[in-house]
Amino acid sequence: METPKPKFKTICVFCGSKSGTKSTYRDAAFELGRELVERKIDLVYGGGNVGLMGLVSKTVYDGGRHVIGVIPKALMRSEVACKTVGELRVVTDMHERKAEMARHADAFIALPGGYGTLEELLEMTTWSQLGIHDKPVGLLNVDGYYDALLALFDKGVEEGFIKPSSRHIILSATSAKEVLCKMEDFEPIHEKVASRQSWEIEKLGYRTENPDGQCITKGSY
Repeated sequence: METPKPKFKTICVFCGSKSGTKSTYRDAAFELGRELVERKIDLVYGGGNVGLMGLVSKTVYDGGRHVIGVIPKALMRSEVACKTVGELRVVTDMHERKAEMARHADAFIALPGGYGTLEELLEMTTWSQLGIHDKPVGLLNVDGYYDALLALFDKGVEEGFIKPSSRHIILSATSAKEVLCKMEDFEPIHEKVASRQSWEIEKLGYRTENPDGQCITKGSY
């Protein structure tokens, strides 16, 4: 019997440039890296070689998978302590970093991290809600690190700020294997604000004419 091809060729991992205070965070980074290698999945990530970023990227690279790191030039000094692994792409800013990582990824997973990790996770979640992409978004909730965040999302539903269907965009689990299984089974059920094609047209800056014959240049999202 042939081994089934992995559903995802490349997964983007968001995580901290620090290792955190608990060994369980580092263990989770190793576990996720090993799980990606076992499933023959390549990695795109934030490009740093310190903290959880360094642990997951080195694990995937040492396992023989392709690794792409994407980092803004301004963060090279703080997030790259020595030689990087895999292919490093230097970009101009944080927005270009997220766009480049998203372009290469078939899915997204967030490990524990700080403001940057949260911002990346929430932007990919928002893009899904808007219809910019339909890729799975996974949250590796190690030792309850994201319990408060998940409770906030539930509060958002309760108070009418998040649609119940959109609450299911983020797939949470406590282990790498479980979150990947959930992502493989993911089927979007939320109501999108606009189709993906609409966002791509905006991004490409196509020019159209309004009913009065005036030319309109559509801006990027």
